[in-house]
Amino acid sequence: MITGWRVVDLGDSNLGRKSVLNKHSLYIFQMIALGLALALGLVFIFPGLIGKPKPVVEVTQEAPPTVKTERVSYAEAVAKAAPAVVNIYTSKTIIRESHPLYNDPLFKPFFRDPRFAPRLDTQTSLGSGVIISSQGYILTSNHVIADADEIAVQLRSGEQLKAQAIGADPETDLAVLKVAEGALPTIVVGSSADLRVGDVVLAIGNPFGVGQTVTQGIISATGRNQLGLNTFEDFIQTDAAINPGNSGGALVNAYGQLVGINTAIFSRSGGSHGIGFAIPVNLAQDVMTQIIEQGQVVRGWLGVEGIDIPAALSVKLGLKAHTGVLLTKVLPEGPADIAGLEKDDVLLEIDDTAVRDVRGALNRIARSKPGEKLNIRGLRAGKHFEVQATVSVRPLKVANGNTKQSAQPQTVPQ
Repeated sequence: MITGWRVVDLGDSNLGRKSVLNKHSLYIFQMIALGLALALGLVFIFPGLIGKPKPVVEVTQEAPPTVKTERVSYAEAVAKAAPAVVNIYTSKTIIRESHPLYNDPLFKPFFRDPRFAPRLDTQTSLGSGVIISSQGYILTSNHVIADADEIAVQLRSGEQLKAQAIGADPETDLAVLKVAEGALPTIVVGSSADLRVGDVVLAIGNPFGVGQTVTQGIISATGRNQLGLNTFEDFIQTDAAINPGNSGGALVNAYGQLVGINTAIFSRSGGSHGIGFAIPVNLAQDVMTQIIEQGQVVRGWLGVEGIDIPAALSVKLGLKAHTGVLLTKVLPEGPADIAGLEKDDVLLEIDDTAVRDVRGALNRIARSKPGEKLNIRGLRAGKHFEVQATVSVRPLKVANGNTKQSAQPQTVPQ
């Protein structure tokens, strides 16, 4: 017997389910209506809640190129030229001066210590050079080997050889060395006449004695002169880094061909500032050939000295700007004196070529062969004249004297 239970008759079960669903639907609709009312109220109270749509940035994109470009390298040029560039080491014996009071009778008792006496010492320097031929000839700078007692060269392979100075030309700061013939690497000589501003060049040498180093740059200018470095100047200017120890080293083109001999930099600190100078290989090769074949460089000479014509005088004579050379001295019994040239003459042309400045006139005369006749036109006391002068050999004492001119303080031989 079951007790505690109450039996209830629910009647139709479908009607009960419909009643429950209607109640739930009404509840849901009420909640949705309440949510919408709250949202509208918030928007009305805080209108900033609805922000403006962010602008879309439009960019142009394209697929990467399918053709791959090759990386630029000068490794082949370096591999071709570098073995022929050598390091040069020189030494010479010098006398160290005694103390200024060493020989003074009053103070001499106080300077009896041998440290204050004059003594012999060894001075060393370094530079670079270029092997031009398998016969062992090496081109370098004269200031690298000047007055050296011993000269040694080191090949790129590390082998060291003794070198002998064959000759030098202080007026272009070039010198020629020779080592024993053998299996020597040689450089391919190019042409400096074809160089253009903007051409890529490489400087190879031994800066600061750290070992062979390659720097890259371009030709900044050609035909640079009036730098006060040499008597005869026709420099290649480059921004390839050139530092102490690079002197005598190679300046090569992008194909590894020799186009110049590095010689100096323009600097206020002694370091590289991107202005370096090299002697054109065409000039260097001519100097080397004359030294080897004749023992010296033979140049033409007339026996005159002059200055660039002053601007005031140029205007007075009705000459074009930067034209003419005023003679300040004519050496007695020299070629110019014999030809009839006089002090205060103004030279205007040499062999139908206009004379622009002293440097140009000097180079033109120096390139002439002894015995060659030059037709010279000029002005004397405002009147035109013409003479013919026979070129003589430039005396060595004149050449040696002219090399001791003072250089600009910023121009440093390397």
